[in-house]
Amino acid sequence: MMLKFFGGAQEVGRSAILLKDDTTLLLDYGIKLNHGIEYPTEVTKTDAFVLSHAHLDHCGFAPTLYNEMLIPSFGTEPTLELSELLLNDALNIAKKEHKQQRYHKKQIATFMHRYTSLEYGNGAMLGNFNIEMYDAGHICGSAITLIERKNAKDNKRVVYTGDFKLEPQFLHKGAEIVKGDILIMESTYATREHPDRNETMKKLVESIKETLDNKGNVLLPVFAVGRSQELLTLLYKNNLTQYAYLDGMARTATSIVLRNSNFIDNAASLEKAVSETTLIKSQEDRFDALNGPSIIMTTAGMLTGGPVLEYITKLKNNSKIFLTGYQVEGSNGRTLLEKGFVTLKEKPVKIPTPTEFYDMSAHAGKKDLHEYVKRSSPGKVICVHGDKDNSIELAESLKLEGYEAYAPKLGETLKFD
Repeated sequence: MMLKFFGGAQEVGRSAILLKDDTTLLLDYGIKLNHGIEYPTEVTKTDAFVLSHAHLDHCGFAPTLYNEMLIPSFGTEPTLELSELLLNDALNIAKKEHKQQRYHKKQIATFMHRYTSLEYGNGAMLGNFNIEMYDAGHICGSAITLIERKNAKDNKRVVYTGDFKLEPQFLHKGAEIVKGDILIMESTYATREHPDRNETMKKLVESIKETLDNKGNVLLPVFAVGRSQELLTLLYKNNLTQYAYLDGMARTATSIVLRNSNFIDNAASLEKAVSETTLIKSQEDRFDALNGPSIIMTTAGMLTGGPVLEYITKLKNNSKIFLTGYQVEGSNGRTLLEKGFVTLKEKPVKIPTPTEFYDMSAHAGKKDLHEYVKRSSPGKVICVHGDKDNSIELAESLKLEGYEAYAPKLGETLKFD
């Protein structure tokens, strides 16, 4: 059995891992977004594609597989629908900005046509592999994948976590523990803990209310898939949806999540939140949102594009910007937090509006990463989807606990007996 890392090794983004035995599987095939786009190394041959969830750093390069191959792909139903949304949006942005297009609508359509939707706990056989998916607690449809090699001499269980969270969120119970011999695990937050989630949400709500009391606008840049639905539910539970506006791709993403309500918790709360929120459908609606005290939730979550860039220079006095998710180095969100400006039309623009950060991450922190390893009981742990320091630190700390652990480099191959 062999693992080769085409992306996501000692870095966050462009996840792409090839698992090769008698059958070959590609686990995720994403892109890396910062000032530009970084792509994984090209995969020219695989028997099938397995997609953990619908974020571009995991699904964003998938259609290119269908430039030359006609392979089956596996994931959950909401992952398919949400991926289609994000991939088409990325394609439209590339056309609008006259950037290189690495795939076309035909490849997206082929990807969808070759896709097999799996329910949590149900399996599919491919060659000598049985593939099963379990709830990763990250976003709607996110999956921890169990790949079990069926071999008369030596069965082997490989577990790929993708992105996961053990701690419950409003719409998710938390990741299921899947036991395996080889555990391929994210290490995004391997060196630090997230603050207490309830305290974080309490402080966020207090700051939102204070801004509204001061007649200001609250700008909430959100990831269309995951964070926007979680924040809508938070606003509903705190009786704030009367001030809420939802703009950008988050509108469509939320409707897809509600169509797949069997993959989330508290679907009724999200449905009520949407019914009480103003959906922005025109430029006139955007002017209205800025006219009085408001909470504007809009893409993109790292300020890399989308309607948020239309709002950010037009906020009322006494307004605030709230960032709630991971800001990749080089993104506008990271630059705003660290230096107080964003890049608009290739020029730096100072943003005077106060910006606050609230950690509402849907990733496991240090303690839960170690907890997952302990309860999964693997013989070997492969640390991926973390920057160099985090992935190496996690591997080294697991070695001290007695595990055989690796933090592979980009392009590296690991072989197992």
